[in-house]
This record gives sequence, C-alpha cells and structure tokens, in this order.
Amino acid sequence: MPNRPAPADVRRSWSGRACPLVLVWIAALVPVAVAAQSCVARAPEWATQGLRLPVVEGATAGAPDDDRVHLEADHLSGQTGESLIADGRAQLRRGLLTLQAEHLEYRQRDDRVKASGQVLLVRGDDRYEGSELTLNTEHQEGYFLDPRFYLGRNQAGGRAERVDFIGKNRMVVRGAAYSSCELVDGETTPWVLTTRRVRLDFDANEGVAEGAVLRFYGVPILAVPVLSFPVTDARKSGWLPPLITTSSNNGVGLSVPYYWNIAPELDATLTPTLLSKRGAGLDSEFRYLQPRWRGEVNGFWLPHDLTAGGSRWAARWTQQGELPDDLRYDWHLLRVSDDNYWKDGLRGAESLTPRLLSSTAQAQQRRLLQVRGLGEVEQQLYARLQQWQALQDTDPAVRIDAPYQRTPQLGVLWSNHGGPLQWSLQTEFNHFTHTDPARIGGSRIHALGQVALPLGDEGWRLTPKASFNAAGYQVDQPLSDGRTRAGRVIPSVSLDSAWSLDRETRGFGRDLTQTLEPRLLYAYTPWRDQSALPNFDSAALDFNATTVFSENVFSGVDRVSDAHQITGGLTTRYLDRRSGAELARLGVAQRYRLADQRITADGDTATSRFSDVLVQGSITAIPHWTLDSSLQFNTDTDRVVRTITSVRYSPGPLRTLYASHRLKRDASEQLALGWQWPIDGLLAPLARLIDAPAADSPVRAARSSTSSCDGRLYGVGALDYSLKDRRISGAIVGVEYDAGCWIGRVVARRQSTSLQAASTQLMVQLELVGLSRLNAGTNPLAVLKDNIPGYQLLRDPKAAAASAVHPPATGGDTDTP
Repeated sequence: MPNRPAPADVRRSWSGRACPLVLVWIAALVPVAVAAQSCVARAPEWATQGLRLPVVEGATAGAPDDDRVHLEADHLSGQTGESLIADGRAQLRRGLLTLQAEHLEYRQRDDRVKASGQVLLVRGDDRYEGSELTLNTEHQEGYFLDPRFYLGRNQAGGRAERVDFIGKNRMVVRGAAYSSCELVDGETTPWVLTTRRVRLDFDANEGVAEGAVLRFYGVPILAVPVLSFPVTDARKSGWLPPLITTSSNNGVGLSVPYYWNIAPELDATLTPTLLSKRGAGLDSEFRYLQPRWRGEVNGFWLPHDLTAGGSRWAARWTQQGELPDDLRYDWHLLRVSDDNYWKDGLRGAESLTPRLLSSTAQAQQRRLLQVRGLGEVEQQLYARLQQWQALQDTDPAVRIDAPYQRTPQLGVLWSNHGGPLQWSLQTEFNHFTHTDPARIGGSRIHALGQVALPLGDEGWRLTPKASFNAAGYQVDQPLSDGRTRAGRVIPSVSLDSAWSLDRETRGFGRDLTQTLEPRLLYAYTPWRDQSALPNFDSAALDFNATTVFSENVFSGVDRVSDAHQITGGLTTRYLDRRSGAELARLGVAQRYRLADQRITADGDTATSRFSDVLVQGSITAIPHWTLDSSLQFNTDTDRVVRTITSVRYSPGPLRTLYASHRLKRDASEQLALGWQWPIDGLLAPLARLIDAPAADSPVRAARSSTSSCDGRLYGVGALDYSLKDRRISGAIVGVEYDAGCWIGRVVARRQSTSLQAASTQLMVQLELVGLSRLNAGTNPLAVLKDNIPGYQLLRDPKAAAASAVHPPATGGDTDTP
C-alpha cells in the first residue's frame, strides 16, 4: 500500500482513556477577549534562541557519524580507562549528543556521565537545562533533575521535576508543565498542560499524560486521568479540537471529532454532535485508499429532530478507480432526508447548488486505434447515470425546475490524432426521466460530427469547418403535433480566422511586448423547425467574451440556433518582455447578423443586425493590485445592459481586500466585499485601557522585560449585498488571533434561505500549537477559504494540501496520497 503523508487533521490530536472527558468549553470563547486586552502570548524565547547557558568557546556540535566521546573543560583530571573529572565550562560530545555543565564526571567502564551545575543537554533538536544529570551516553539512558526542556520535533517544551531517559526516543517526565508558550514565573501562561507523569515514545508517536489538566489562561478546559496525544507529525488516533457553533436554526452546538487511524490505507472520523434545538447527532467520515481505487463515505444522522420531528440524515459517497483495459470509473452520490434540510443548515449536504443535489456514476475507456485510411484514431467509450434531488420550497414563487435525469447515457466518441484534417464523430443514446410525472420523458439518439482544416502558423490561423447535429426522439407522451417519434438533421459551416501581431514597447516602468489579436468568425446554420421537439438538455448560453464566438447560442443537443452572421473581436495584451507575464489586457467583440435569427435564447426573433458590444479588460501591472472589468452595451438602446467589476489588493501574506460589483439591467445589482487584514493596531488603545497596571507596578516591569506583542489579530469577512432589494443576501464576519503558541477563531455567518428568511451561525475554534492542530477542511476554516477571495491560512497550508488521504474526484485542490 502507498505510504501516505499524515493528514493535517490528525497531526495533533487528543485521546482520552480510562474515563470520560471533563470539558469546560466556556473558556473557548476567551480568545478574542484575550486578544483585546493582552499580548503576552508568544513563542518561548528559550525555544527559539536556545537555553541561556554560556557555551564553551570553540565548542562545536557533535557529528551524527562520530561515536567517539569528546571531553573539554578548563581543568581535567582522573585516570585513563577508569574515570575523568572535568571542571569549569565542561563539555562532552558524542554523535548528536552535547552536554555542558560546570562539573562533569565521566566513567569510561559503563560509559556513564554525571553532571551538575547549570547542566545543558542537547539531543538532536531537543534541549534540556537543569541542576543534575546522570546519563549513559551510548544507550542514552539516565535521569535529569529539575529540568526545563524544549522538544524541537513539536516546537514545544516546559519544565519538570524529573526526566527519565529510556533510550534515544523514549522518556518519562514527572511533575511536568508542558506548553508551546513561554512559561514565565509569576505570569499566567496562555495555555499549559500539567501532569503527574508523561510517557513520550517518539518511535510509536505517542505521548501519554497521567493526571492531566489543560488550562487556557488559567481556566481549566480539560481534565482527564489519562490523556494521549501524538508527539510527531505522523497520523494517530485520538480526539481532535472541538467545534462550538451557535445557529438561529439549530441553537448552540458542540462537536468533538474522534479520528480513528484504522490502517495505512483506511481511516475514519466520528463526530458526536449536540445541538440544543435539534438534539444529538453523529457526523461520520470514512476514507479508503487502494492502489487502483479510492473513495470517501460521509454521513450525518439526527435520530430525532426536536424541532422538526422525525429522523434527519444526509449521505454522500464518492469513489474513483481504474479497471483493466484502461477503464476508469467514478461516482458521486448525495442525498438528504427532506426538502427543508438545506434551509435548516444541517451538515453533510454541502454543494455549490444547495437546493439541487446531483448523484452521478460514470465509466469511460480511451484507446488509440489504427484505422486504414484514417491513421491513428482515438476512441472514447463512456456510460453515465445521473439523477437529481430538488429540495422544493412550500412557496410556489421560489420552486425550482429540476433538470432531466439520464438513466442511462451511453456514447462513443472518435477523433483523429495528427494529420492536416481534424475530425470527430460522437454518437450517443440517452433515456430521460423527470421527477415531475407531468413532464414529458423519452429516449434520444443523436450524432454530432465535424471536420476542419486548420491552416496557418503562430502568427495567423484560418480554419474552415463543417459540422452537423442529428437527433431522433421517441417520447412517452404525444408531442404538440401528436407524434411520439420525431427527428431532425441540422448542418453548419463556419470560417474562423485569427491573427497575432506584436511590437516592442515600454510602459509601467519596464520593457513590454504589445500584441494585437484580431479575430473574425463567419457561421451559417440553416433554420430548422424545432418547436415541436422535446428539450431535455439545452439551455441558453451566457453571453460573454467566450460564447460570442460560439456558432450555437444553446448548450446541449436539443436546440440549435439558426445563424447567418459574422463575429468580430480585437484583443490587445501587454506582456513583460523578461518574464512573459501578462500585465494588462483589453478586448472588444460584437456579432453582426446577416439575416434575422428565428431561434433565440429568449424565444423572440432577433431582427437587429448588431448584437450587444462586449468589452473586457484586466490589469495586474500595479504592484499588489488586480483589476478586472467587463460590460455589455446595447447599441439599440445606447444603454449598458450588464457590468462586472472586481478589484483586489494584496500587499503581502495574510493581507487581502476584495470588492466586486455586478449589474444586470432590470434584474439584479449585487455588491460583494471580502477581506483578511491585521487589525491588532486598531485594538491597541482598548488593550491599554483594559490592561494598564500602574507605572511603578512590578507586573508592568515584568511585562516590559519578558513580554512582547508578537500576537496578531486579523479581521476576516465577506459580504454580499443586493442593491436592488436593499438587503444582505449573505455575510461572514470574524476574527482570527495568532498568538504564536495558540490560535483562536470566531466567525459569524448569516445566509439567506428565502426573501423573508435567513439563518445565522456562530463558529468558535481554538488551536493549541504543539498539542492540537485544526483540520483545514473543518469549519470555520472551510467557510473562510471558500468565501473570501485570496484568503490564506494563518499557518503554512502546504502541509495540509499535501496530506489528505486522496485527491478529490473532480476539480478542487489536489491532495496526493
């Protein structure tokens, strides 16, 4: 089985044993309040700069392959082969082990060293400082009294009464206080885990703490007799950080995920959930990975909804894989229990179209064939099933029309490889059904073919093309003309020409290449009466800079627009001559009809000779700024029909501002804002008022010498506002606080479910660096990432992106196992 990197959601986890957890989660609401009134949280100074002990001048770190014992000091005495005594800035080195102290005694017979007086032990990336040490340097077994320690493998440390070393990668720590924050006497540590005893086994990736109490700013938030946690970045079963939410529909919610590392190729996450208005539920995820197939099963189950009554559930199953003979398959199944599921904001049904849930299963096979007279031909066989679940509203005004279901879709596509002539032929059979029994259903078999002869080179292109669209229907209800069988064949011809001219110029303070790219497309498609034929899968294409050069104004097969037209466009681009990066672009396009168009998107005959003018532009030449704009102008009314304008400012990491405006004349006007920006400077005056000891206070003196405001507070959010309806259609507002050793997030979300109703949700998360690490796909991080353009995780996201069990089936971020 493949050896997978550790998933980000299990790199730091909590695992309780022996008795249930005692949780006091009110403290999870503390992060924002603390951020406003205190800035003492920071990474330990002794963790980043090394323990403060004078180092012997000229001493060097041990070499991994050097197993000899090196001993240096101001004064050495003893007997060779028996024991050596070193006094005054003594240092012993063996391999990766370095020991410094005021007094050392090394017994060569049993390879044991005793050290006292400002003892510093360095083992690889780990450091220990204390009063007394006894250690076998070969097997690295011994004990350390009253040490402060720093474990470089997980960037955390603390202090203890005693540390017993049991080999190179195992130890027992007694009377320990553990944290990734600096432990300062007399000050409250942001978070600290105190235990009677901790057993650390780096080979087994396990730390077991007995009598553990976890405190956040002095408030106990976790108390267990036995607590297990990982000590490396490898996967490990255990509890993950909890998620607290409040929602207007569901009330206060608490979710505590448990990650189960079943096997190298299997894992699962079970999340018991309690919603104050809905009751208890279970969220589950099961992931599996095999050499030739992989998949994921997700489910949410609410046995009894206290508000709606009855059982509520959502189920999702995705899988993709390979079979012999180059056969690939995948499926994505998604279903929920009832129509109101999306409106109630329950889990498990996340989708780009929350009211229209798609379930598909498909398989395809690609092969290269040698055909006499045609050369090398690519053949693609495919089969598909597609069904929809439409979540309808009781208000007829907002009901949605679900697409047709394909049960099944079978087809084959042939296309040539190489040669001057390009051709393709596709034949396909579909059986269409609909969830509404009043809608007509039936079968369709169609063929799409085209042949083109591209001419030209890099500077110019001329492509004549001929194509046809043929379809035959058999329906289960009579058509408007009484037939149950019908068919039609529609031919098309086109001539596409494009040029690319360029010149050297200068602008924006740099050497540039400016291109001039004109394009002309002539298309002719005769009119064929299609009014009596069924329409199973065609819809009007959006009119934009890409579709203006389409020969058909419809997608799908069932509708083909007649055309006798010329489309012209001109684009100019400015490219950085050294890097080739595009700095600016401006384009314009318009269609000219040589005859009236009878089959149109809106059903009315288009008699105007000129279509709307499309103008599109973008610029990235200004440092940190990105501007995009497009507009659609009607030449008959001399009015702008539609505009889309967006601007983004990103001067550096974790700093982005975004705004966009969308206008569709007489239909909608929308304003969108998004941001991620440091705001701790705005709260500094408030922090001084709340937390301002007297000038001569010892607390103030201690803070000025031991503390610094290394923590950063970030404001995050996204806002969608309908200018036409004068209402907020969606809003996300939150703060993130990175204190170095802990991260807190509080995010509020409001989402419209209809013109009169909306749901509100509050999400709180707390991450303790060095003990727990949040999953980048768990709310509220997923909410921020999906809704704020340019949003970045406070910590490096590369590890999370590379550590998922498998990549998504289609689209999205690729997480390679």
